[in-house]
Amino acid sequence: MVSMVIYFHYLLKFDIPTSSNTLTNFLGSVCLLSLLGGFISDTYLNRLYTILIFGSLEVIGLSMVTIQAYSKDLRPDITCEKSCIKGGIALMFYGSLSILAIGTGGVKGALPALGADQFDSKDPKGAKQLGSYFNWYMLSTTFGAMIGVTFVVWVSINKDWYWGFFMGTMAAIVGFIAIALGKPFYHYPPLRSSPLLRIAQVIVVAFKNRRLTLPENPDELFQINDIDKYQYDEKLHHTNQFRLLDKAAIVPLETFPQPWKVCTVTQVEEVKVLTRMLPILASTIIMNTCLAQLQTFSVLQGAFMDQHIFGKKFPPASIPIFPLVFMTFLIPIYEFVVVPFARKITGHPSGITQLQRVGVGLILSIISMGVAGLIEVKRRDQSIKDPFNPISLFWLSFQYGIFGLADMFTIVGLMEFFYKEAPSGMKSLATSFAWLSLSFGYFLSSAFVDIMNAVTKKIAPSKKGWIEGDNLDESNLNLFYWFLAVLSTLNFVVYLLCASWYKYKEDTAESETESRNDQ
Repeated sequence: MVSMVIYFHYLLKFDIPTSSNTLTNFLGSVCLLSLLGGFISDTYLNRLYTILIFGSLEVIGLSMVTIQAYSKDLRPDITCEKSCIKGGIALMFYGSLSILAIGTGGVKGALPALGADQFDSKDPKGAKQLGSYFNWYMLSTTFGAMIGVTFVVWVSINKDWYWGFFMGTMAAIVGFIAIALGKPFYHYPPLRSSPLLRIAQVIVVAFKNRRLTLPENPDELFQINDIDKYQYDEKLHHTNQFRLLDKAAIVPLETFPQPWKVCTVTQVEEVKVLTRMLPILASTIIMNTCLAQLQTFSVLQGAFMDQHIFGKKFPPASIPIFPLVFMTFLIPIYEFVVVPFARKITGHPSGITQLQRVGVGLILSIISMGVAGLIEVKRRDQSIKDPFNPISLFWLSFQYGIFGLADMFTIVGLMEFFYKEAPSGMKSLATSFAWLSLSFGYFLSSAFVDIMNAVTKKIAPSKKGWIEGDNLDESNLNLFYWFLAVLSTLNFVVYLLCASWYKYKEDTAESETESRNDQ
């Protein structure tokens, strides 16, 4: 998908900012729609059926993209220079991307949780296996992406784009058949009532009871009874954070309280857990915004560089291979060397906590932005000095290598964090929060480009935006990267405050037990 920015630019005649924004908006939509897949798999269908239904839409979307890339009647005329996507061409283009986004997003929302459901996180051995699972999940997607940005991209550029999309379509079909064959062996957690309905109920009842006084003893709040226990795999302990929500669990005067008039403590604590997660989610959005820009603009930078590496031509659309190669080697090293060593020191099943892992990713993302700015200065200076002797594409491997490390720490850490910390009936929905963070990052990255161009156009002596037009040599992409580095640094400070404030479910349960023993 990342290589599609080249397809947008050269075949569909989008300019550089529009190509970048189209791709980031598409990827943002994919990640945002993962919430839909997560919600459905938590409430109405099991994870597998959700994956297969949305997978069918993904295959349809890929098929439509393939057909448009094949048919000359569905592509802009080669002589077109501006406003080339319109009429039936626009309908096919945006329709195919929309269906592809819905299908891919739905699969993303259910697939990680399906694998994680096969492990018992309450068992010490299962907790270790769960942490390993997310590492292997990232490694497997990395292998797939490596094939996509090398062999498939080579076929797309040297043969034709429709062959590349056709290969993606066939690979998707094979993948969904493979996952369907595992149906007899999967463990499926029971479906719950709608997580959104439970959240809404707590908010509404708490608002209705806002004038009531909370009891001094939390045990007087409405506790889950034996009849209701089947609704939950776990009973969440009462916590003192967001006590305003506890008013939803105040027992009414009726002898037999009606469900719509009172919520259980467990139901209230579910909402508290999600509320505690929100600052963590918000503080990772800026990092994903920066990485989205690095991801797309690095591909475009490569088009203005010497594409020969070790004597062979390397297509710019294959530039994402750099972080993927790094991740291919580093994930096993992290799993087999770093985690066991850290586990001996910290005693944590995953070596370090999920939030510590995300924090490492944030630091690496700051470094990658700074390095990207330096590389762009070197590229632009050489291009202006001697346009026929540009610097090697290999220079991009430095910023992309650090980017791969940041991605490895952050995405895996977020997925494991949201899955483990989520209430039992909201695992898929909460795991999709990791993709939601990416979604906002992609959407904001599009806005950043437009806002940055609008602002710098007014203040720059040249009266041109930092990223404007089709010629990167006339842009100031390095200043844009450094601006993102500064913004990422400020964001990291905010993240530290959020992470230090957050209390893990295990910690709250232990503190609750200790306080009751003291009483």
